[in-house]
Amino acid sequence: MQKQQIVYTSLLDALIAVTKRLSIYETQYSMDSEQFFDSYCKGQLSDEEIFVEWANDYRHFLELVRSEG
Repeated sequence: MQKQQIVYTSLLDALIAVTKRLSIYETQYSMDSEQFFDSYCKGQLSDEEIFVEWANDYRHFLELVRSEG
């Protein structure tokens, strides 16, 4: 899988984009991202590609929120 780098013009643009992706995962799996991430970090979920991507997006979200504050 080849990684794609996306460059945002502002923290707000990045936050909006990652929040939209998180919303898609949450709808698809009927689980909020915080609950998912807790379960994932505890090893209660597999390392399927989609879960790895979701976890990475959630980590990115957390970093963006810290940067905004």
